[in-house]
Amino acid sequence: MSLIAENPDRGELVRSFLAYLEVEKGYSPATIRSYATDLDQFQAFLQGRKASLERPARLDRDHVRAFLAELHRRQLTKTSMGRKLSSLRAYFKYLLRHKLMTKDPAAGIRNPKQEKRHPQVLNVDQAVALMEAHVDPDPEGLRDIALAEVLYGSGLRISEAIGLDLNDVDSDVIRVTGKGSKERIVPLSGAAVERIRRYLGQRHAFLKDNYAEQALFLNSRAGKRLDRRQANRIVSKLAKLAGLPQDVHPHTLRHSFATHMLEAGADLRSVQELLGHENLTTTQRYTHLDMQRIMQVYDHAHPLAGRNDTDTNED
Repeated sequence: MSLIAENPDRGELVRSFLAYLEVEKGYSPATIRSYATDLDQFQAFLQGRKASLERPARLDRDHVRAFLAELHRRQLTKTSMGRKLSSLRAYFKYLLRHKLMTKDPAAGIRNPKQEKRHPQVLNVDQAVALMEAHVDPDPEGLRDIALAEVLYGSGLRISEAIGLDLNDVDSDVIRVTGKGSKERIVPLSGAAVERIRRYLGQRHAFLKDNYAEQALFLNSRAGKRLDRRQANRIVSKLAKLAGLPQDVHPHTLRHSFATHMLEAGADLRSVQELLGHENLTTTQRYTHLDMQRIMQVYDHAHPLAGRNDTDTNED
């Protein structure tokens, strides 16, 4: 059953919108599933008010506001609320474009104000410790370290890493399919090249009877493409093996890659290209982390950093 048809109760208008995201916008299955989940949740909410996404002309701003209030009551994060509101906006925009409604029920409703949060990162020593975590030299251990090297060494999103196929690896670069199905070429570190080479020598152990599978990273149970949950468990396990005190997720390695690149003197535009960010402002948040660390080093090392003199006399 296709992703679009997986919910038999989903209406035709929503199905056509999801098909539009897949065919015309080229969104990934994970992104489409996110839109579908948000719209299904709003539809379930509307049913209790005798309304429906299939009757968009009857929807108004109060329906959207009441939905957001319900999400707030359930203590959803502001980030999740904002994402769901964005899904509704995209759906209404699609219907307006096709003249299936005449007004936007989400017009004038602002996104919940987001808390400013800096991404979690490892320091360089912690990142190196994770890359050198002692794993068994069996197919699973070789796969796990190779995955970590790609995530940290090339700064990939987890969806990009598990989406890699064998033919995406070419010597010391990889072809990455990012958001919006946009492709970019990303270099591999020397360590990643070696880790992948060793893993590929044992990859056949995962294949079972599925020798046509082209995914680079395979799971050990069915010999199919590694999924997001399995990749999360792998990174978490490596962090524990390395003795790291905090929880570490695949995106932690991507954040660490960006921060360490900037700390080493890489220019912002280059890091933007490597990360596949469409907007430079998205990459700029890592400069705040870099400045925080600079100030910490200054406060710790400079002999005058702790002084609070009020004497301003000059020679």
